[in-house]
Amino acid sequence: MRPRVGVWLFGARGSVATTTVAGAAALTHGAPPAGVVTAGPAFSSAGLVPIEDLVFGGHDVTETPLAKQVERLVAGGVLPAGLDGLISAELAAAERNLVVLPIAPTQAEVIELMAADIRAFAERHSLERVVAINVASTEPPYEILYDDVGALRSALASGSPLPGSCVAALAAFEAGASFIDFTPSTSIRPQVIRDWAVERGLPFGGQDAKTGETLVKSVLAPMFTARALPVHAWSGTNLLGGGDGATLADPRAAESKNVSKERGLVDMLGPDVAGQVHIDYVDPLGDWKTAWDHILFSGFLGVRMTLQFTWQGCDSALAAPLVLDLARLSALALERGHVGPMPFLGFYFKDPVASTEHSLSTQYEALVAWATS
Repeated sequence: MRPRVGVWLFGARGSVATTTVAGAAALTHGAPPAGVVTAGPAFSSAGLVPIEDLVFGGHDVTETPLAKQVERLVAGGVLPAGLDGLISAELAAAERNLVVLPIAPTQAEVIELMAADIRAFAERHSLERVVAINVASTEPPYEILYDDVGALRSALASGSPLPGSCVAALAAFEAGASFIDFTPSTSIRPQVIRDWAVERGLPFGGQDAKTGETLVKSVLAPMFTARALPVHAWSGTNLLGGGDGATLADPRAAESKNVSKERGLVDMLGPDVAGQVHIDYVDPLGDWKTAWDHILFSGFLGVRMTLQFTWQGCDSALAAPLVLDLARLSALALERGHVGPMPFLGFYFKDPVASTEHSLSTQYEALVAWATS
């Protein structure tokens, strides 16, 4: 039997996770791998685990069956009609690997219980390695007051000093899994969490996957720089429905997202570009999102000009192939014994860990160079 890789999803019953599991199953039935970058010829020699050899499991706070989630996504046009019947066996297999987040008096105990779930998953399926990916709802910013792993361990044993995303990361590390944060939540931002990963000899990466507006920005901003066209203002409005939109309707959660979305422009164009990013929750949009951007720039002899673009897409369908890519790539990092941050995964993120590079083409070249080295 070929060695298989486990993919442990935090937020495993959400739209992104469900689309990922359903999409992976659809690919094994012959669906085209649109959006799966690692399925392209540039990665054919990288030795990545085949998608059909990924085994899915995960934690969530709810118990809504995956099959019901898939039915909802099919009804909303996120997944093709009839897919739920075609992949029923794969959904049932993944369902057996999903568990509810445990509750315990201290976060140290919660971390150990979550890690035990991941270890049991790996043992049950004789998995060669496990990669963990956070696709749960975005959290508000959270300040971690500990800068020493020993002090943090003591605090965890006596209370609950961390947000859920940090707990998820530590549970992954305790289980011997790599960790990727698909969200802008706190998780691996604090140095002490990163130190914990290094202490365990494990890789981590993220954060906040770029699937729409920011993806376009990472292509357009370098264009203005390369053509010596000064950008004066860049403003954006995002209309979101679904669970992501509902979460970001909370100004505290939106703050995490906005900081992440704006950081790339600052790094690419400098701090003097005016304008803001706005996120509005529009419930009837469901799993769909619309972004409109307005860019004011100068041409020769100071002539003012504008560029505007509109991006409309389905967030889950844009995100799911990236989750599959990140699972395969972080599994390769584990296989190679990589320890610490994975800046070569910056191609996928708005706020890439250990990297200030945001140009999509440059990030892609770095990713291919690492994967095929």
